[in-house]
Amino acid sequence: MQKQDVLDCHERIIPYIHQTPLLRSRLVDKEIGTSVYFKCENFQKAGAYKIRGATNAILQLTDTQRKNGVVTHSSGNFAQAVSLAAKNLNIKAHIVMPSNAPEVKKIGVKEYEGLIYECAPTLEARQAMADKIKKDTGASFLHPSNDTNVIIGQGTAALELLKEIPDINAIFCPVGGGGLIAGSSLAAHYFGINCKVLGGEPFKADDAYRSLQSGKIEGNDSVNTIADGLKTTLGDKNFPIIKKYVNKIVRVTEEEIVAAMRLVWERMKIIIEPSSAVTVAALKRDAAENPQEYTGKKVGIIISGGNIDLNDLPF
Repeated sequence: MQKQDVLDCHERIIPYIHQTPLLRSRLVDKEIGTSVYFKCENFQKAGAYKIRGATNAILQLTDTQRKNGVVTHSSGNFAQAVSLAAKNLNIKAHIVMPSNAPEVKKIGVKEYEGLIYECAPTLEARQAMADKIKKDTGASFLHPSNDTNVIIGQGTAALELLKEIPDINAIFCPVGGGGLIAGSSLAAHYFGINCKVLGGEPFKADDAYRSLQSGKIEGNDSVNTIADGLKTTLGDKNFPIIKKYVNKIVRVTEEEIVAAMRLVWERMKIIIEPSSAVTVAALKRDAAENPQEYTGKKVGIIISGGNIDLNDLPF
């Protein structure tokens, strides 16, 4: 994945995405202790950054492949992204979702005309059902985070951030399956100026943190976290990128996630989901522990999405 691949991808997907705004908050800057630039992918089509990777992956399929449609598995945001991207390109989308996926995300898939197949809430069950649909229909499988075209697509959010603030010192991303942070770290490597990339992850789903410690992909025994979008694990395509280009992953508690979510809702008046709040919480924790690294610096945060059930808020 080279510099030109990221630029070509961005050019390819521009007709199908929003170039989302950067927002600032003086009160948030003061509370965290650094200048924070929020890349608001919660304002993106389908409510999350994942439309970028989904659109790029589908556009790279052949005409024959498109006729057979696509299949993916996702707890919500990639499910909605693939459904919308497929609808935009007039192809069929088969979406495998765990039975405990948030209802608001299932509704989004249906609104974008994706065909939902519910399964048990395990990665093994999700993959098994997706494999069966692929075999039965000939649909092309799109992995939510461990697909080269998806990874490059997700990195275009950071590319836009860097074009707007070329001298940004660091970018924080949430870490679930690893596609966003891998793509963002590539963008920072190719287009940043000594720009660090850091991840935010819940203590209760800290497989990426442990993977960087051990040097191999780790799993989770349980994923009892409010950040429903971060329950997946890294893959063989994104992990080598993460190992090479990501500086650090900061873990946060469930209480810190809720507090960060509330901070953004109250101070910035925008809706973010818990998975996005993980990143805000991670920056706040790391800035408190290492203030010398953030004083006078510019820090970007990828607000990954805003798809949340308003009947099930944690505050």
